Amino acid sequence: MDMQSDFDRLLFFEHARKTAEGNYAKDPLDADNLTRWGGALLELSQFQSVPDSKKMIQDAISKLEEALMLNSNKHDTLWCLGNAHTSHAFLTPDQEEAKEYFDKATLYFQQAVDEDPANDLYRKSLEVAAKAPELHMEIHKQGFSQQGMGAGSSTSTGTKTSKKKKSSDLKYDIFGWIILTVGIVAWIGFAKTHMPPPPPR
Repeated sequence: MDMQSDFDRLLFFEHARKTAEGNYAKDPLDADNLTRWGGALLELSQFQSVPDSKKMIQDAISKLEEALMLNSNKHDTLWCLGNAHTSHAFLTPDQEEAKEYFDKATLYFQQAVDEDPANDLYRKSLEVAAKAPELHMEIHKQGFSQQGMGAGSSTSTGTKTSKKKKSSDLKYDIFGWIILTVGIVAWIGFAKTHMPPPPPR
């Protein structure tokens, strides 16, 4: 992705966050709005440092859980919660702690599939969730081996730059898929709120 599209996405989701926050002040019992707010926070977390990203993801989880308290069968909220826990797990280097987040994500993805079994995106998310812990282990293993190699040997600047670029590309690939799926849910949520009224009978 180029920097302009990243900037456009940042502006779009920041606007969505502010709009949802304003709507919450008017109607705190709107589960759709809370889902959009949580989705926007989840998207915005991708542009933060790791500690800030984790904090923003926790905030998104809190909004999404609040939406579930209002409507426990809301499949798009369940799916977003799965994505939030997956994102948090990938930012957590400790394998055991990350596994807890992956387990929660799998549970939410399964609930979303149960609520809307025809949704291919939910089913695919559930399939990918099963492979996530292995991918997490591989990512963090590569990250630690790259740190060890950089500290112990005298490598050329070009090699370090290449490794940083590969690590950065992998991070963007993972977050790109997460962002895409959250973006689709946010778009669907916005589309639902702006649907024309049904024709009179």
